Amino acid sequence: MSLCLVSGSLLAALPLTAFTLAWTHSIEKTRWEEDWRIQGKQLLLVAARIRGSGAGMEIPSGATLRDGIWHYTPTLPPQGGLLLRHSPYVAGYELCSELQCRPLADLIPGMNENTGDAANNADDTLIELRPCPERRTP
Repeated sequence: MSLCLVSGSLLAALPLTAFTLAWTHSIEKTRWEEDWRIQGKQLLLVAARIRGSGAGMEIPSGATLRDGIWHYTPTLPPQGGLLLRHSPYVAGYELCSELQCRPLADLIPGMNENTGDAANNADDTLIELRPCPERRTP
């Protein structure tokens, strides 16, 4: 299984079955982390963490506080994909796997370059995360 990252005409496939999506809240400057797993043709959110609370960051019921971090299990149904906005005006998303985090935009070849593709050079660009289609063998 692989995770596909798509932005306009740009594509990257990462050989992952699980990953953590992380970002910093633009107002509160608080880190959020979500653990996702690829399950068939869908993404399953299995756990999440918030390093504090504030505007638009209510702590979910059932969350537990451990070492200053709220841990909880989201009740979101499996998703076909995630659509994220990449903006130069706020800190970008990070994709973490095997204890290493990298900026999501850095994982898509050409994402931060002037490609001539208006969709990838706009101030606000969309990045889609979804399971890659399985390759068929003859």
